[in-house]
Amino acid sequence: MIDDVLGPSLDVLFCGINPGLMSEATGHHFARPGNRFWPALHLSGFTPRLLSPSEQHLLPSYGLGITNVVARASAKASELTREELVEGGRRLEALVARVGPKVLGVLGVSAYRTAFARPKAAVGLQEDAVGGVPVWVLPNPSGLNAHWTLAGIAGELRRVREHIGR
Repeated sequence: MIDDVLGPSLDVLFCGINPGLMSEATGHHFARPGNRFWPALHLSGFTPRLLSPSEQHLLPSYGLGITNVVARASAKASELTREELVEGGRRLEALVARVGPKVLGVLGVSAYRTAFARPKAAVGLQEDAVGGVPVWVLPNPSGLNAHWTLAGIAGELRRVREHIGR
């Protein structure tokens, strides 16, 4: 389990599916070198420079935070059970209600569909809120998600940034 990165007055709370083994080993979110979260975050304009996973503590100064749907680390998100995702969805809803970001950005459409019983959800702004907060489903930045390019992921993150007026 790795700690959430939280702060006051978050614009976006990004939510990964669950930590990978490298993240668990380092204590840093999106730590695997092939993960595109950090480059996409910078290319989208959320951060003024490319941050490394070890600099995740800087995110709240940019109005950003990170958590996961499921705390248990695994080599692949496909190793998670439906029950873990549903329970994680309940935990996430409580966290979001407590922290109150402007937007919850869930990085993984399949996990979102399962955790919140939204089988037809697609990438983009959702009709339903989580914890009273609007949800934007984003592509999973894992290198295993070859369907999405870095430019495509950054483009979706840019849409969120523009939506919140940044």
